[in-house]
Amino acid sequence: MSMDDGTRAVRAGLPEPEQYEPTLPGPVFAAHFHLSGEPVGPYTYGRETNPTWTHLERAIGDLEAPGERVETTVFASGMAAVSAVLLSQARTGDVVVLPDDGYQALPLVRQQLEAYGVEVRTAPTGGDAQLELLEGAKLLWLETPSNPGLDVCDVRRLVEAAHAADVLVAVDNTLATPLGQRPMELGADFSVASDTKGMTGHGDILLGHVTCRDPQLAAEVRRWRKVVGAIPGPMEAWLAHRSLATLQLRIDRQCATALTLAEALSARADVTGLRYPGLPGDPSYPTAVRQMRRFGSVVSFELADERTAERFLAALRLVDDATSFGGVRSTAERRARWGGDAVAAGFVRFSVGAEDPADLIADVQSALDAASH
Repeated sequence: MSMDDGTRAVRAGLPEPEQYEPTLPGPVFAAHFHLSGEPVGPYTYGRETNPTWTHLERAIGDLEAPGERVETTVFASGMAAVSAVLLSQARTGDVVVLPDDGYQALPLVRQQLEAYGVEVRTAPTGGDAQLELLEGAKLLWLETPSNPGLDVCDVRRLVEAAHAADVLVAVDNTLATPLGQRPMELGADFSVASDTKGMTGHGDILLGHVTCRDPQLAAEVRRWRKVVGAIPGPMEAWLAHRSLATLQLRIDRQCATALTLAEALSARADVTGLRYPGLPGDPSYPTAVRQMRRFGSVVSFELADERTAERFLAALRLVDDATSFGGVRSTAERRARWGGDAVAAGFVRFSVGAEDPADLIADVQSALDAASH
């Protein structure tokens, strides 16, 4: 049966109806299961499998690649998912290509790879610069749109070049979510995300996932989860599955408001370096419209300096000064406070929530006025 995004999000991963049973079974809290004889079957020990994970993994797989046979593995956090792909695939002497403008914790993984004798090459996301580094590589890692700079690369082009060189491709799809972009459809071998962000959307759980089309690659990722024990709790998995039902409602509202905010910011002289892939004047727009169906909830921009940015954040009334993104409550932060990102002192990463657009824009305009005086 053909379904659009909203219907799919509401129905994804639900078990077959059973009389007098809930439509979404509650979380299964179990370290072990009844198991006589040989240890075969779907559920044996709590570090390997759990029925609550199964429902969530099927749901995410259905969103990642509707109608296709894919395998999804859920993890305790986005970084657990990232590490599972990179560290399950790379061996001493291998070459891995990473973006040099990706998520702040990615350099930590780079250090670990290099400690294991893996050569790591880096290039920016914009302009498909990683294309020049593929020779002899084992794995290409893409993050598009990039966080926090919001550059976009051409996934199809990079996948085709990588596969021609026998290189695997993983795409960090955290910012877009499967409703904004489907790496599997673009040819990627791995679609990875921190589901802490837009997928679950309430800022109350840590979770990540990896989706693969190739059963062997999926088995290697799943084995890594078993070895390191990077498993989500059943309650977190159940909350995540429950939250998927509102994914389209949340994402559509957030993306529409993010565009409205970007348009409002573009008219202000005190805002520079504005980036949003869905804004027609954005450098990434021509590429984004070819591969994205929604452009995400994050807008980035620069204010004059650290003091101005801090005054702006303090003046906001409907926006929390907090890290992370993708939640139903808007957040913003001066990203340079963490270090590690190549951004100016006044760089602001703004995550648009589900507030009424007029209220949110008015709050931002008022805070910018206050920060400039």
